[in-house]
Amino acid sequence: MDSIDTTHKTLDPATMPAPAGAAEAREGRGPIRFGLLGHTLGHSWSPQIHERLGSWPYQLVELEPDELGSYVREGRWEGLNVTIPYKRDVMAFVDDLTPEAQRLGAVNTLVRRGDRIVGDNTDLFGFSWLLRRFCEANLGGIDRLRDEEVLVLGSGGASRAVLGALEDSGARAHVISRHGEDTYETLLERHAGARLVVNATPVGMYPNCPASPLAAETLATLPRLGGVLDVVYNPERTGIVLAAESLGIPAEGGLAMLVAQAWRSSELWQGHALDEGLITTIEQELRSGERNVVLIGMPGSGKTSCGRELGSLTGRTVVDLDQAFAERFGRSAADVIEHDGEDAFRTMETEVLADYAKRSSQVLSCGGGVVTRPENLGLMRQNGVVIMLDRPLEHLSSRGRPISRSRGVEALAAERMPLYHAWADHIVRCTGSAHGDAIEVARLLGL
Repeated sequence: MDSIDTTHKTLDPATMPAPAGAAEAREGRGPIRFGLLGHTLGHSWSPQIHERLGSWPYQLVELEPDELGSYVREGRWEGLNVTIPYKRDVMAFVDDLTPEAQRLGAVNTLVRRGDRIVGDNTDLFGFSWLLRRFCEANLGGIDRLRDEEVLVLGSGGASRAVLGALEDSGARAHVISRHGEDTYETLLERHAGARLVVNATPVGMYPNCPASPLAAETLATLPRLGGVLDVVYNPERTGIVLAAESLGIPAEGGLAMLVAQAWRSSELWQGHALDEGLITTIEQELRSGERNVVLIGMPGSGKTSCGRELGSLTGRTVVDLDQAFAERFGRSAADVIEHDGEDAFRTMETEVLADYAKRSSQVLSCGGGVVTRPENLGLMRQNGVVIMLDRPLEHLSSRGRPISRSRGVEALAAERMPLYHAWADHIVRCTGSAHGDAIEVARLLGL
């Protein structure tokens, strides 16, 4: 077996391949080795994954429907992934279909074998890999799903691989959709004994996050529910994952599925086995690289200065939410608080947080009172790890902070400290310098 380079590599977004049209891809300077076909691709994590797998360079190719057939048949490529809306359409242009593609009625991987084009489907492998690991960690093994009820939300293309994997596990899968026998309205009446829920809809996908197809109140009425899975991978924690976690129910998004299906595609293209451990390694690298670092703590604890230093250390975009607030509304936080009241400010602050927290690879420095709105926690955690900076009260200043001045630092601390501690994934005791605080946060998170 050929050796695989497993050293850590960080890709500069500026060097990532931009989406190409069919004509550019087909008639460019040279053949494309590997790539992703779709209509509107936007930001894709596939190039980063395939660079680590060795199936590189990897090109994003955006096609119009009338370009699909000519590109598949005439384009110069070695291996391609296919995403929405072409997973079924592309079947008309291949010479052979693997049993997996035939079974699911969809193709997400194209492989050249001599002069023939083979359509395969690695989504089945990807979800099966995620499902097996999740069950081993949370349910006592994949065998525990046999004869159990599993609810699959959504009847679109994404549910095909989910249903195939659940069928292989021996589970009794039921598709929940807006129409038909099993609907969201009849879910509790017909399937109160469900052991697992899988979201196969796009609800909650970036940028429309953290929406959820099921509310936490609905999940709470399923007494045997042992887990929730979501095929969506961006954000890291979708609305339904956050809802499940709020109830203490194990839950996971679709990043592992994304990496696992790419791993299998890369094996097919390169023609040799790859180390399966790469799936977990790449998944962890992506989580670490894309996850936001969200700084909370008392006013004056040094979040802004620590955030700037942390951004310099890690290469992340730095966002001071008070500054972002002023840029959006043309007024400072202090001005809004003094003239419109704290409630008006908190509503506006949540709006700004919701916009930035859905993005990735940032350092977010939050205002001290962000913890007073419970909905802000889900916004932070959908794509971030929450760090509390803990500075002794006697070292905090109230200068330029109207709420600290009006209520007093001690009164604010009594109100907010329990919230900071409850919200934080990690607490960092301030070292005495912003640079030292940033180094400690980076060390703690392995950045």
